[in-house]
Amino acid sequence: MADEVEGKHKKKMKKKAKHKLEKRKRDSSSEQENTLESKILKTDADGTRSTGLHFTVSLALPGSILDNAQSPELRTYLAGQIARALAVFSIDEVVVFDESGKARSESNNGPNRKSDPNILLARILQYLECPQYLRKDFFPKHSDLQFAGLLNPLDTPHHMKVDDDMPYREGVVLERPARKGYGSSVNVGMRKEVRIDRTIKPGLRVTVKMDNTSGTKFYTGTVVSPPAPRTEQGLYWGYSVRLAPSFGAVFTQSPYKDGYDVTIGTSERGTIVDDLVLPNFRHLLVVFGGLKGLETSLESDETLSGNDPSLVFDHYVNTCPGQGSGTIRTEEAILVTMSALRPIIAKSKK
Repeated sequence: MADEVEGKHKKKMKKKAKHKLEKRKRDSSSEQENTLESKILKTDADGTRSTGLHFTVSLALPGSILDNAQSPELRTYLAGQIARALAVFSIDEVVVFDESGKARSESNNGPNRKSDPNILLARILQYLECPQYLRKDFFPKHSDLQFAGLLNPLDTPHHMKVDDDMPYREGVVLERPARKGYGSSVNVGMRKEVRIDRTIKPGLRVTVKMDNTSGTKFYTGTVVSPPAPRTEQGLYWGYSVRLAPSFGAVFTQSPYKDGYDVTIGTSERGTIVDDLVLPNFRHLLVVFGGLKGLETSLESDETLSGNDPSLVFDHYVNTCPGQGSGTIRTEEAILVTMSALRPIIAKSKK
């Protein structure tokens, strides 16, 4: 009898301990979620909470990295790897800079001409970022894109199928006279066109915030700024592509009013990334060098003095200390670096 009572008591205590452990796990999970939420959510002026993202991450690299590929097919594939990395890490802007300062002409060579690698890379990146249903409107046939159709899709939120239900869509304004009192018609890749709230020049790419589409003869929507899906609802909405004529122009021609808050250069000669602590930022820029590193990019730019790239950046880091290979290709460096920076960025964004 005593053994039976003792057994019941042990069972009861075991059950109680299990309940406490489960409660502790739930509390811990809830605390983590609240911490994450506090980093992502921002209070709007009217006091409401918004899930929008109010920071950007830009990435810069030289187009000369394509010179490391020996054929048009391989150059295209390399550009596709870069585009996939940009999408995976939700990069908002990519800057392709000419590290030589001597852009090659596209028209002064024979049938086996080699395109300017900067223009080639930028064109393929733009092509892949564009939703598939809009590509025929913005990308006429070009030799630089002859193999681009074989590349892996980015599968980003703005690359939608016909019946996908999303609050925003990318579209092209149709060349069709708007009825009096109505806005332009836009092709957003759905079964019906969308009538927007204003009249816009045909052929332009626009971001449309969709209205209710159920049971209507035609869809309606409102034109918003391209960053709206990101700033209003935290959706990754692709990257913009900027061509910079030199290494220095990466910094001086920033599209942001106050430039970049924080700049990071990457090199095996930098300090170990594990020790990096970033201040709060609105616009972060991460720069990668070409085949010979950032030193070559700096030396080729006559507008910048000195030969020490670490003086150009706020932080100059080595994101793969103890590397086994003598070289890390730029497409590999992007994956390694952004993986290392991701948790650091999450702690530092405003």
